[in-house]
Amino acid sequence: MKFHKEGYTSLALVVLFIFIINAIAHYYDAGSAVKWIIYIVSAFLLITIIQFFRSPNKTITIDEGVVLCPADGKVVVIEETEETEYLKDRRIQVSIFMSPVNVHVNRNPVSGIVSFFKYHPGKFLVAWHPKSSTDNERTTVVVKTQSGVEVLFRQIAGAMARRIVWYVKEGQEVKQGEEFGFIKFGSRVDLFLPLDTKINVNIGDKVTGGKSIIARF
Repeated sequence: MKFHKEGYTSLALVVLFIFIINAIAHYYDAGSAVKWIIYIVSAFLLITIIQFFRSPNKTITIDEGVVLCPADGKVVVIEETEETEYLKDRRIQVSIFMSPVNVHVNRNPVSGIVSFFKYHPGKFLVAWHPKSSTDNERTTVVVKTQSGVEVLFRQIAGAMARRIVWYVKEGQEVKQGEEFGFIKFGSRVDLFLPLDTKINVNIGDKVTGGKSIIARF
């Protein structure tokens, strides 16, 4: 287990805030009850920021025949839909919702070449809202596998998520299971897969990024 690099600034701000409120409490000699409240709040803030930006060490088993889960969370959508931004055809959409308590590292579901990337500024609707996939702040990534299959996936900001981070660009070669981004606080990731893909999960399943198999080609 390690602390993710995206959390350094947030951790520094929390530590500074904790230092200031504790220093004020001691300077003005606050009562023992007030001090205990401050200690509890300080511990809660520190534990919260550490758990949110935790990044478990994982051993990824690469398998070109499967689609690995891109994020920790819960499967909330499995449906056939029209992908209108890039693929412009019918696809199976699988959506994974990440709550604030989940690991928020995003991982490549397949290996290949990034054939398309675009960042979209947008709204901050709750991540399970039907229009969050098209109206919210998001990124769209398309990876073309060695066999020629294109898999599209999106990072989507939620009501609490105010920053999406990505580490990929068009033309880049990526490996299955490696980090492609990070979303701060509650959010979701959508996958758009070919219609003949065999889905390996059900709605409501809890899944793990880089470990759970979402589908098989």
